[in-house]
Amino acid sequence: MRESERRDAAFSDPYARLLLGAIDDRFGRILSGADATEWLFTARTVAFDRLIAKEVAAGVDLVVNLAAGLDARPYRLAFPSTLRWVDVDSSDVLDYKADILSSARPSCSVAFHPVDLANPDARRGAFRDLARGATRALVFCESLLVHLMGGDVHALSDDLAAVPPFQRWLADLVSPPMMDLLNEQSGDIVRQTGAPYLFAPRQGPAFLDGAGWQVVGVRSLMQTALKLERLPIALRMTAFLGEGEATANRPWAGACLLGKSAREHGSNG
Repeated sequence: MRESERRDAAFSDPYARLLLGAIDDRFGRILSGADATEWLFTARTVAFDRLIAKEVAAGVDLVVNLAAGLDARPYRLAFPSTLRWVDVDSSDVLDYKADILSSARPSCSVAFHPVDLANPDARRGAFRDLARGATRALVFCESLLVHLMGGDVHALSDDLAAVPPFQRWLADLVSPPMMDLLNEQSGDIVRQTGAPYLFAPRQGPAFLDGAGWQVVGVRSLMQTALKLERLPIALRMTAFLGEGEATANRPWAGACLLGKSAREHGSNG
């Protein structure tokens, strides 16, 4: 939200303040990036915007936004009118967003699909339903995996890989030291909401490589923030080390794009 109001804004989200209007101030600060990790929120938004747009340009005909929250991308970005976009989240969240955005016009077809993603049977059924009619789908989950246990991430990965049209998966990861920084800034607040920071694999993106998926691209969010001139001075040296490569021993965050592995393609004919 604050980024959109800068004169040199890296992106524009005219709906952010409207959507956050009724949110608790403490939680709203996290959602809007209005804290010491604002650079991470900005870099992640920009990286996801660009990666999603690139995948759509490459032929994706369905975008599924898992744990969509208050994201308004199809309302603020230009997509082909033929694109199907589906927000998946709890009914409370989606009903609230639908009400706030009732007079807004998206650039593509938008649908809201309520489901409890923590319920394996419910999400598997939802994934099958959503994939009908799609030939090449992108599923993305922004700021979701960090709130899950490792076993739950593996289970979600398996469920996504089992759906043939789900050809691309975009997610963000953080290193253990980066999760420590997040906990210092907002750990108490997210724990109060029932969604503590939990997942920061020491393997980095390699954790997601396997079970039908392979990493096809990783974008360092620290490098993105550095190029946008948003990265705090204290982290700039870290961003230069290893040119932003994932590491378990220093702060790192990245947007990871995965595609179906050759083995998965073969098993699906």
